[in-house]
Amino acid sequence: MRIALAADHAAVDLKTMLADWLRDQGHDVLDLGTNGPDRVDYPDFGYRLAEAVASGQAERGVALCGSGIGISMAVNRHPACRCALVSEPYSAALAREHNNANVIAMGARLIGPDMAVACLKSFLSGHFGEGRHTGRVAKLNAPSFERTSA
Repeated sequence: MRIALAADHAAVDLKTMLADWLRDQGHDVLDLGTNGPDRVDYPDFGYRLAEAVASGQAERGVALCGSGIGISMAVNRHPACRCALVSEPYSAALAREHNNANVIAMGARLIGPDMAVACLKSFLSGHFGEGRHTGRVAKLNAPSFERTSA
């Protein structure tokens, strides 16, 4: 599988470690930067990652910043991306099964390397459950902001 990774300056080390782990597992890695400690803006890298996944350059994506929050927001601006912020393997599995997530985000300042690998394993091995989830995911792809009754 081809996996795109992108990170801001706070998550370069985690990105490098995850890229090496992915290659060791036989995956093709598309490293979208950043690659050094100089301060950068996470939206730029989130948008780059979103475009790579949406265009088919990569099947899945991993977005990393200090907290994972900002870069996940940036990725989710693209209507073809469903990015879930995860911090443990169960949420990564549910992101695939229930939401058909094609990108996960993690916070390098909040998650250790072993937990990040566990989340990534869970995300990559998960499958979309379809069924009752299909209509909900379709709504994510075409939002309607009309008022609905409860």
